[in-house]
Amino acid sequence: MSSAVQLAAKALRTALLFGGVASLGIALVGGAIGYSLVGSTGIWSALVGSAVAFVFMGITAGSILVGQKASGGSIASGLFFAIVLGSWLLKFVLFLVVAFAIRNSDALDPVIAFSCVIAAVLGALVSDVIAIARARVPIVDMV
Repeated sequence: MSSAVQLAAKALRTALLFGGVASLGIALVGGAIGYSLVGSTGIWSALVGSAVAFVFMGITAGSILVGQKASGGSIASGLFFAIVLGSWLLKFVLFLVVAFAIRNSDALDPVIAFSCVIAAVLGALVSDVIAIARARVPIVDMV
């Protein structure tokens, strides 16, 4: 029988897989739209926007998985919260760096890049909801 922690980890891995597929789809659709609007710059903008969203989603899921392992499966541990909150702080700083880099870049179209980031984030949220809804993680472990 699987423990609740193992089932939750499986749900996070599934959400990461679904989010990756959603990001790939958004990169393809966004690249096609971007190419039709601004040429090859649109393709690169869509790829960068989708990749940024996927990396941020991966940091979140990865930090939760690492936090679970580091804390021995206890999400009430201070170590778990330190890892997860530290990764969120890292994502905030990285987002500001990426946002300014995209805005000031001549090689990327900021509107297409940020549109793909928003679309990929929404796709990741939908994939998280689907993965967690299908997970059937028990509230209490049966010993």
